Amino acid sequence: ILDGGKVYKFYIRKGVKFHEGGDLTPEDVEYSFERGLILDPAAGPMWMLWEALFGVDSLETFVEKVVGKPYSELFDENGEPLPEYKDALIKVYTDYIDPAIEVEGDAVVIKLVRPFAPFMNIIAQSANWAAILDKEWCIEVGCWDGKADTWWKYHDIRKEESPLYDRMNGTGPFKLVEWDRAQRKVILERNDNYWREPAKIKKVIIWTIDEWSTRKAMLEQGDADICAVPVQYLPQVEGMEGVTVIKDLPTLIVTALHFNWNIKKDSKYIGSGKLDGNGIPPDFFSDIHVRKGFIYAMDYQGFIKDVLHGLGKQVPTDLPEGLLGFNEKLLEDENAPRFDILKATEEFKKAWNGEVWKKGFKMTLLYNLGNDTRRVAAEMLKAYIEMINPKFHIEVRGVQWPTYLDAYRRGELPAFIIGWLADYPDPHNFIFTYYHSGGVYAGRQGENFKKFVSTPHPDLGGKSLDELIIQAVGESDPAKRQALYEEIQKFTMKYALGAPLYQGIGFRVQRSWVKGWYYNMMRPGDDYYILYKEE
Repeated sequence: ILDGGKVYKFYIRKGVKFHEGGDLTPEDVEYSFERGLILDPAAGPMWMLWEALFGVDSLETFVEKVVGKPYSELFDENGEPLPEYKDALIKVYTDYIDPAIEVEGDAVVIKLVRPFAPFMNIIAQSANWAAILDKEWCIEVGCWDGKADTWWKYHDIRKEESPLYDRMNGTGPFKLVEWDRAQRKVILERNDNYWREPAKIKKVIIWTIDEWSTRKAMLEQGDADICAVPVQYLPQVEGMEGVTVIKDLPTLIVTALHFNWNIKKDSKYIGSGKLDGNGIPPDFFSDIHVRKGFIYAMDYQGFIKDVLHGLGKQVPTDLPEGLLGFNEKLLEDENAPRFDILKATEEFKKAWNGEVWKKGFKMTLLYNLGNDTRRVAAEMLKAYIEMINPKFHIEVRGVQWPTYLDAYRRGELPAFIIGWLADYPDPHNFIFTYYHSGGVYAGRQGENFKKFVSTPHPDLGGKSLDELIIQAVGESDPAKRQALYEEIQKFTMKYALGAPLYQGIGFRVQRSWVKGWYYNMMRPGDDYYILYKEE
């Protein structure tokens, strides 16, 4: 680490092979980072690298900063650059992206615009945003060709259009053998040419099975070694012969309810699209009283006690306990989320100048199939809101996870229940994600939301919430940073910018013959390299 934390030099291991036989080189690392910055899919994870390297939240924001016009105005109807902007777009790569990641002999040098403490945590995380690809192979199968005058053709493409949509070529201990979309099954086989010792397991089969009773039967019969168990069904597997349940695992995961202040007009989840009793208008949730009505109508403690069986705790905002900035006393704030039907009724009566109470509303709240915890949360919210006024109607509907994500990314969901696991253990990862206009979740809450958080506000001393969030991440004094995050959280509660349903307390369910597992709250998935079966 050089230049006061602005330059990172990584020496690349030699003798490492990709699954398809290519050799890992520093050029592969350079290409992988540059391709990721260029791809930068909407609602994807690359904002973390854009923030670390360039101090912005996305490629499009950076292009607008350099060129001086919104990204969408630089191209014709066919997606080709307008002649007067083509040179400027080329320079975005040649003058900025390319110099930020360079090869020096056997090393790769990454340059940041400023010291950014979470950088190493970001790229060390076991996720796709820092995964290294074989440059030659990628170009051969149709990925970005590495040229400065084509990069925009590969930006924010639909996932199905990516050459990597259904294939992998990494350097890890397992290779992708099959992705059966019909049966929703993935098969991995051991990579015997892995640069460390080969894994103990020869094959891994991952099934996606929504129906809990089916998963339970497979676990009980020994057909499944590891099983995802919705927390409300945990008592059904505790004491099951040959099954181990590991409980009370601390997490950095918050599941929250958030609102879209500008729902897409053609969304099929807003009924008539009007405030006429048969739907909601696209800007329904831009009214603070609607948001507060929803927030007061959720029985947080009852949900944690009866549905989560105590394996969760209420937190005041989307910042989890365990990170700087958290303060449990904020739950005592007058604006903190709490269950209060009378307050919910008061707020709904004020919403849209009384029109919501008079006419009622109708909308659909989605959850992802198989996630019965979120289903119950949505049904609980529906039950209490419909109890308040017989003219209020919420349909709770389950859809496949890809359908849910696509609808969320397109801005079609009126409100969404979704979780966030720390990408890196720092409060900025949660505060920015949920509350900054450039955040992954905040950015999907509509233009009215983004305008609200980016506009200077008297409650924040004339600063915008966006500005305060950036000030907080740049503050090196822990006490001052704590105070900034508390100020941010009080503001988000006062203006009902969402409500955390719970911070999870983790558990794991596996057959007792599974060995080698250990807990790491930053890596909650399965590391198959260290696992083995003792039968």
